[in-house]
Amino acid sequence: MVKARGRRVKKKDDDAVNLEAVDENNDTLTKEMDSEPKEEQVFFGLVDTNELTYFRQAEQTLNINTFSNVEERALFINSVFQEAKGKELKLVTNQIGSKLMERLIFECTLKHMHQLFNVFNGRFYELSRHKFSSHVMESFLVRCASLIEKEILSNGYDQADYEDVDEEESEGWVSMENMFLFIINDFKSHVKKMIKDKYASHVLRLALLVMTGKELPSAVESNSILRSKKSKIARKTIDLKDSEDHKRKFQVPTSFKDELSELLKTVTKNETTEKIRELAIDSVASPVIQLLIQLEGIVDKDRTIWRMIFNGDDENADPKDREKEGAYVEFLLSNNVGSHFLQNAIANQKTKSVERIYSSYMRDRIEKLARRETTGVYVVEAMMGKLKSKQQQEILDKLIPIMNELMINNIDLGSKVIDCSINNNDYRKVEIVQKLLEFFSKGSKEFDLFENILMLSVSTLHSFKDDWPTAEERRRSLLFEKLIEYDTGKILHIAVQNLLDLDDLTLIKFCKHGVFSHIVESILKMRDHLSIPERKNILNKLLGQGSNNLVELSCHSTGSHIVDKFWMFTFKLNMIKERIARALLENKDTIKDTIYGRMVWKNWNMELYCRKFNDWKWNIKEEEKVWEEEKKLKEAAEAEKLEESSNVRVKDAKRIHQGDDEKSNKRRRGRGRK
Repeated sequence: MVKARGRRVKKKDDDAVNLEAVDENNDTLTKEMDSEPKEEQVFFGLVDTNELTYFRQAEQTLNINTFSNVEERALFINSVFQEAKGKELKLVTNQIGSKLMERLIFECTLKHMHQLFNVFNGRFYELSRHKFSSHVMESFLVRCASLIEKEILSNGYDQADYEDVDEEESEGWVSMENMFLFIINDFKSHVKKMIKDKYASHVLRLALLVMTGKELPSAVESNSILRSKKSKIARKTIDLKDSEDHKRKFQVPTSFKDELSELLKTVTKNETTEKIRELAIDSVASPVIQLLIQLEGIVDKDRTIWRMIFNGDDENADPKDREKEGAYVEFLLSNNVGSHFLQNAIANQKTKSVERIYSSYMRDRIEKLARRETTGVYVVEAMMGKLKSKQQQEILDKLIPIMNELMINNIDLGSKVIDCSINNNDYRKVEIVQKLLEFFSKGSKEFDLFENILMLSVSTLHSFKDDWPTAEERRRSLLFEKLIEYDTGKILHIAVQNLLDLDDLTLIKFCKHGVFSHIVESILKMRDHLSIPERKNILNKLLGQGSNNLVELSCHSTGSHIVDKFWMFTFKLNMIKERIARALLENKDTIKDTIYGRMVWKNWNMELYCRKFNDWKWNIKEEEKVWEEEKKLKEAAEAEKLEESSNVRVKDAKRIHQGDDEKSNKRRRGRGRK
């Protein structure tokens, strides 16, 4: 899968690499690509001005959704489809019309799908290449996936699907499965062109996801694998939201596997290693190749595309081929698109193949690659999550000494190192924590992690414009949350003290901030690692004098989550729990006036508190008993885990000692023979 990531283009003299062989191949292939004739866009005509006014109003009506019921909306959609009959191709290639067609497709019936299919049939490739109709094609494929699953589950269609359909109209209809196969067959003869087309490549990727029953991504979210950076911005401005068919998986028939196999063969047919490698580093084609590498294992055990790119996996590979592969991997590690490709390709590849790339081209220069802030470091991070435990520890051994230097321009590396350490039983945890504290203390003996990690003084926390949290704030907040959970011995208590040191106004803003509030929630989750006095201090600070803070947080979209966490955090502090419940009851009208306040009221079981106070208290005692039992089981499991790890260390020490004894005995025997 393609992961959304921004990279600054930065050149360093010490990272310059000599790749003459790769450059020569690239120049040759670029000339070949430039010499290919460019296809012209097919023109289907313009929509009449009066008709366009009607369709614009129809799109706005669907967007505002002022219909009194579902039936009324369905009748309106049907009337718009009738009005659009014969004009579908003009509409989908028009900016306003394409928005309308997308909204209609999200809610269209089987009859409407066949109406559109009859118009689009034979033109799917042409429509996929158009700036506006390509989005309509994506919506059409998503709707196809939903109806295909319905067809599978019901073994056909319900009679309700044919209620408003005449026999003449339904004559010649094909199943949804066959409809999708018609689309794929249209794509198949043009698949190599689609891979390199800036619009059709998005449609092809979505078609591949539908074929394999993978989760269909959001069409508008910033981390969607279908959207480029420009497309994400454009999609946000048109106020078009996902349908219920997005962000979920659908069942698909077995025939789709055969089609996927045929499609993969078409991609590699008559292609050389050099051409496939060229596609892998092309900014448009690379995401498609990444997805093909991820999916080819479903139908191709040999993983043909991967082996064409990295032909060194073959034991009988020619030394010259290995030399070319080495130059190509070096290019990937120093190129923005190439490193992105390699990062995502190895995440979905066999561990054996990834280990070969690591040992052949990366093991001896991890430090140098990690210093490539916009390229190689992302591949190193991917290796940390893919390799075996021993190799992950090798990478940690090389990164930890220079971690603070690397984090200056790549703070995400801290999170990756922590994750890798956790996966290896907290490997070198003490050193990692010490390094991070040194980095964020900035030479001061006092640890103000809230300021040094989150940079509160220049954040949106004090903004008067209601700015959205920035991506940098999200990254820093996630790192802080991970640190709190990672080190409950020192960093957690420093974070608690920093929280208590905030003034009341800043604290309330902090709890209502869309990103920083999660840090407060993380601290509240660490209840079992905090003493009773610490928990009391936190609660008293957050609740403040009177009930104003509690009411303000309860009625806020973000702050209400913190009030919900108070329920678990006040275990064994029943006086404070009852104090919170009384404050909620005293401000019942204000709290129940908002949707967030009503959720707090429900989660605190306040209806039972009002009517049967003793039952409310009894429930608390029962929950505390369960908590005590769970805590004992958890402690027993941790003790068993520690014992197992200590036994492993003892065995390793004995094995090393025996090895040393054998070596010394051999040396003695050698001296005796002399």
